[in-house]
Amino acid sequence: MSSSKIVDPGSVVADACRATARAADDLRWVERPGYFTRRVPVDQGRVAVMSGGGSGHEPLHSGFVGAGMLDAAVPGAVFTSPNSLAIEAATRAVDGGAGVLHVVKNYTGDVINFGVAADLCRADGIDVETVLVDDDVATDSSDSDGPGRRGTAATVVVEKLCGAAAARGDDLTAVADLGRRVAAASRSMAVAFRACTVPGASAPSFELGDDEVEVGVGIHGERGTARTSTLTAREVVDTLLDPVLAALGAGDGDEVLLVVNGLGGTHALEIAVVFGDALDALAARGVRVRRHLVGTYVTAFDMAGVSLTVVRCGPDLPTDEVLTLWDAPTAAPAWPNAPAGDPSSDSVVDGESRSDAAGSASAGEGEPDPVITAWITGFTERVRDAVDELTELDRRAGDGDFGVTMEAGLRDAPDASSALPAAAMFAALSRSFLENAGGTSGALFGAVFHRLADGLAGRDVDADTMADAVRGALEIVVRLGGAAPGDRTMVDALAPAADALHDARAETLAAALTAAADTAARGAQDTAGMTARRGRASYVGDAARDVVDPGALAVAWFFAAGADAAGRS
Repeated sequence: MSSSKIVDPGSVVADACRATARAADDLRWVERPGYFTRRVPVDQGRVAVMSGGGSGHEPLHSGFVGAGMLDAAVPGAVFTSPNSLAIEAATRAVDGGAGVLHVVKNYTGDVINFGVAADLCRADGIDVETVLVDDDVATDSSDSDGPGRRGTAATVVVEKLCGAAAARGDDLTAVADLGRRVAAASRSMAVAFRACTVPGASAPSFELGDDEVEVGVGIHGERGTARTSTLTAREVVDTLLDPVLAALGAGDGDEVLLVVNGLGGTHALEIAVVFGDALDALAARGVRVRRHLVGTYVTAFDMAGVSLTVVRCGPDLPTDEVLTLWDAPTAAPAWPNAPAGDPSSDSVVDGESRSDAAGSASAGEGEPDPVITAWITGFTERVRDAVDELTELDRRAGDGDFGVTMEAGLRDAPDASSALPAAAMFAALSRSFLENAGGTSGALFGAVFHRLADGLAGRDVDADTMADAVRGALEIVVRLGGAAPGDRTMVDALAPAADALHDARAETLAAALTAAADTAARGAQDTAGMTARRGRASYVGDAARDVVDPGALAVAWFFAAGADAAGRS
């Protein structure tokens, strides 16, 4: 649900504008008629650059008001053009005698209101030029009488390059010409995974199923031009890049700027994945990315989705000119301060080399043990088949990440083809968890398998040895996590298994593991009646009652797999 529930729809824009101005040193909000300017006046003789449009796209445009970028921004109501008198007042406020450039997104209301304001200012002798940004290929139409392509995320690129050109002293004609060349060389497209819900609305702007993606959406919450089933990040990239590059005629040998933009409800991790896939997809097409912008810059309120913008350098827009202006400094608060040069493969290195096994120095000695190999293989298969089940249990009693954590922990798990001795099999499993899983569960399961590796190193695999090894695993979990039986954690399955193995240490390995599996299973089931005192389930108190602890369940599955492997040997 949208955070619009916490704001007053009637005052959200004015309230947010006042607060935004208070948050930035060089930003001033003029309440009536409603526009932002820099606190530092425009130097006499310098071109001013300004923009504006409906609110709900933040940080566009107010976040880009600052030295080296915009001198003013005029917000309207959510998804509604600002009025012409506010635009006129902002234009007059920033005119330094060298003229003012309006950067306008191609929406009918914006075009009309900026046009009226420009005419009013020209009548009083203020030179005004307009750059129309129309980059959205989803609205590219052969209908010459239609409104044309919408203006979306390429607006930020136009604002940055024109702002830098004005700051270095270019005249109005030159700055406007640059802006038009950048707009002409820019194309964008977006997808949504969830529609936006604007303040005051009782429902999203359109309905979208959990397994659906809307392709070709607009930044005012408009539905797209197509709908498809859930896409991977790379499929999203290909879906967007193909029409964007086709519209630009871009391909092998071209140099471009790339903007990967979140639409308001997309996490930075997801945006980063899309960016990485976009780099790979462009490289595969022979296109070189010279500069990039990655993050949330042009939003559709709280829409979950991403857009891709490509700006093609070429004869009309030389790369050297673009890079000089892109790299020029700006104090605009929403522009990233960290320099972003050419994306380089040198940015990612493999790091330290992996060992085949972690744990005891003697973990690799000896012959493969078929029981341990079958045990670990059976356990990994059981967990991988039940990731959704573990996730649902943890969602009801914790934070919902346990299934994903366990799946990650098994990413490099040994299998039947590993041909490792018993201790080395557990050591490799430990390494997989400690390296891939992270979090509390990853560390504790990694520690368990590490202690099992140490306990088996150099010893015969029998019930007596296994009893000692599991006791050591229990001790490390209790020491690290602080949990005791009854706290509703993995200890509630591990402790009775350790006791059962100790009591059956004179029995066969199969008999001892069967006893351990039975008691571990009962211990896991008993957690459903407990109130958690440790782990993340403790944060939800009695809400976790009647739900089996997923960590204890995974421990029970572990011993069940051991009993099955030993029983079949």
